[in-house]
Amino acid sequence: MPMLNEKQRLMRKVMSCSFALVEANLYLDSHPTCKMGLEYFRKHKEEYDKAAAEYTKKYGPITARQSLAETKWDWVAEPFPWERGES
Repeated sequence: MPMLNEKQRLMRKVMSCSFALVEANLYLDSHPTCKMGLEYFRKHKEEYDKAAAEYTKKYGPITARQSLAETKWDWVAEPFPWERGES
């Protein structure tokens, strides 16, 4: 497997945490009081928030919702995340 650069590493972290959150969400829908499930969700949400914020700060928004644009709409300024070759 080729070495990942920082941008690719961050995107993979965002993607893996996002996957874990979806899976935890599905589990918690049927086990809403499971302490381990809640802790798992919380842990991955913190990791996702941190990785997504770092990625957005360094490389731009991952989703339009994350745009920090004040003077120009930056969501379309560069290729979309799936076109940037991070995966």
